[in-house]
Amino acid sequence: MDSRKDRTLGPAARKLVILDRDGVINADSDQFIKSTDEWVPLPGSLEAIGRLNQAGYRVVVATNQSGVGRGLFDMATLGAMHAKMSKLAAAAGGRIDAVFFCPHTSVDACDCRKPKPGLFQEIARRYEVDLTGVPAVGDSLRDLQAAAAVGALPHLVLTGKGKKTLAAGNLPDGTRVHDSLAAFVNDLLADEDA
Repeated sequence: MDSRKDRTLGPAARKLVILDRDGVINADSDQFIKSTDEWVPLPGSLEAIGRLNQAGYRVVVATNQSGVGRGLFDMATLGAMHAKMSKLAAAAGGRIDAVFFCPHTSVDACDCRKPKPGLFQEIARRYEVDLTGVPAVGDSLRDLQAAAAVGALPHLVLTGKGKKTLAAGNLPDGTRVHDSLAAFVNDLLADEDA
């Protein structure tokens, strides 16, 4: 990052957290989250985003949304889900700066579908930051693998698919485990104060 630009952005812009969506911020479903009615925040997740913002972090979401590619919902519906997420986060004192998503299925062989690092690389380009050491929170192995591929710090939460992911093992080196997004935020902010 250009140091002149870094100074103009201020300290809040230099602190970034990347979150997966389903299973981290909202309840997940093996049948996909296909509507705003099905998009239900996990207890404490939106407040946790607010705490990150208050501590000077920008929060961005990186999410696979193959339901679009499968024809289960359209881009307008996805946009409505993300608008609901942002509105509810704001009501809880939080802000999601951006949502980066992959609409493709596994057969599309794209570069943006996690575990490939395309979404993370796009975040790095858009924010003009090196993601080395940036916390990235997910509930599935592919979230952690995409984070590790760009040097971000993988954090597994045990919500969503997290317990199955932990039980299956083979986590990237250095993966930290937390009960929930709220627990991750508690640990992150405690580490800053230490």
